[in-house]
Amino acid sequence: MKIKISDLRFQAIIGILDFERLAPQDVIIDARLSYKFTSHEFVNYAEVADVIKNHIIEQRFELIEEALISLSQLLTSRFPLIKKMSITLTKPSILPDCSVSVTYKSKNKS
Repeated sequence: MKIKISDLRFQAIIGILDFERLAPQDVIIDARLSYKFTSHEFVNYAEVADVIKNHIIEQRFELIEEALISLSQLLTSRFPLIKKMSITLTKPSILPDCSVSVTYKSKNKS
């Protein structure tokens, strides 16, 4: 099975520039998770979305890359059925003329 979470929008402090540490900015998360579904075991996508949002807000990361790696580790720990994932974090308003995104892709877990 695959779960796709698109356009999860919230505000968080993330970044290394002085002004990014002062006030939350818009953040968008897109995630794709693959897992083995059985009738007795599944991944709750609502819980996954809450974990993503809360982790990014609470940790106040400096680098997007660190945020994505930490998030990947947390998700595989909290949801051991997840075998593979791709997570993109976008800062839509950091630059005046474009959005900036970074994507992390995990390797397939046996």
